[in-house]
Amino acid sequence: MFADLGLPNPEQKLLKAQLTLQIYSILKDSGMTQAEIAKILGVQQPQVSLLMRNRAGTFSVGRLMEFLTALRRDVHIVVSPARKEHRTLSVVSA
Repeated sequence: MFADLGLPNPEQKLLKAQLTLQIYSILKDSGMTQAEIAKILGVQQPQVSLLMRNRAGTFSVGRLMEFLTALRRDVHIVVSPARKEHRTLSVVSA
């Protein structure tokens, strides 16, 4: 989708969107306030608001993965030979 729009770094944008969606799902189901979540993540409440609107903002992929670990989730990175011409980045929920 991001590549179709001609945006730079479409793979990274897709990865950030996938990670943000995982974070959003966890936060939505947590029952915590945004202030409580902000303390856990070590950010300000407006940044939690961005995540709750499924927006990665200026967060890096690494920072989004740190949020997941702060939310008591394991993050696994798997590197394997490409099976097709184009590289892929993906997030799989267990």
